[in-house]
Amino acid sequence: MNLSENTVLITGGASGIGLALAKRFQQAGSQVIVCGRRADKLREAQREVPGLLTRVCDVAQPAEREELLRWVQQEHPQLNVLVNNAGIQRRLQVADEEPWEVRQQEIAINLDAPIHLCSLFVRHLQQQPRAAIINVTSGLAFTPMAIAPVYCATKAALHSFTQSLRYQLQDTAVEVLEIVPPAVNTDLGGAGLHTFGADVNEFADSVMARLANGEQEVGFGTSEVRRLASRSELDAAMEAMNARFS
Repeated sequence: MNLSENTVLITGGASGIGLALAKRFQQAGSQVIVCGRRADKLREAQREVPGLLTRVCDVAQPAEREELLRWVQQEHPQLNVLVNNAGIQRRLQVADEEPWEVRQQEIAINLDAPIHLCSLFVRHLQQQPRAAIINVTSGLAFTPMAIAPVYCATKAALHSFTQSLRYQLQDTAVEVLEIVPPAVNTDLGGAGLHTFGADVNEFADSVMARLANGEQEVGFGTSEVRRLASRSELDAAMEAMNARFS
């Protein structure tokens, strides 16, 4: 993938992995737009990355996803890269009682949104001389962490969707790429929960270099091991990981 001379839209780009990717795309010579739910977080991102463009958008809402496409077509018709990065992770017991709407929110952000955004943007992207869709999944798509069952299920589904989309678009100018993070030291699951994870800057530097070298599916550290593992290796890794939380 050519990292320069793009116009890139990153969902959930105001912090964490999304912001780290935004910085590197911009440093490579691309214009970057990040969207998120909170205007204050977007302003913080702009202060940290001068020249960054922002858009308030709650990707959990179908109408806001549709409005995002209309805004892009009007204000940034040259946009040629969509990065589906927005995600939330909740730790829960399936047997616990809580309103379905609470659990459905995780599905809406992690799975409904990227599938819908791909469906909305693909025709626009096909009109560009070169384009890419980058879906951010997780090493937990391959070895689920039982205390975050909905999150893991959404990432496994997005991994599968990405493979199908790549096959469907293989004869077009739209590349379909996948970033497979391990646990990264961000606040994805809540403040302090990922302090044991990989450094976000080391992760982002590695991922961007490998995308530039033409790789279509890129992991880092433990997620690189998991995405290449055999079924028996995956089963053993899942047992070992989940034993730490039991």
